[in-house]
Amino acid sequence: QAHLEEAGGELVQSGGSLRLSCIASGGIINVYNMAWFRQAPGKEREFVAVHRWDGGYIAYAYSVKGRFTVSRDPGKNTEYLQMNSLSPEDTAVYYCAAHGPRSYSVSRSSTSYSIWGQGTQVTVSN
Repeated sequence: QAHLEEAGGELVQSGGSLRLSCIASGGIINVYNMAWFRQAPGKEREFVAVHRWDGGYIAYAYSVKGRFTVSRDPGKNTEYLQMNSLSPEDTAVYYCAAHGPRSYSVSRSSTSYSIWGQGTQVTVSN
């Protein structure tokens, strides 16, 4: 049974950095597309970034491009989201999600992802 667990969310000042982790069990880290989404209070869940299973494609939302970076450590079964130059607008619950196996169809829609973590809260203060 595949399972995702996020960690690393916390309170940080504007301009600061955080690295979120998504630990994947069930052997999916190199087989599934791994994506990050976020949901702010009162808003819909939105796409942040996606990392294709083979590492051959990465995409970011326009709002985070140049500030956020995804990476992967297969040895630790972990996907990372490095977030720099954070602003209060980045405050949200961040979720990792997985779709696969071995899909070359990389989606920015949350409905395409069947496996989700519980989320981790990121709060950016002024």
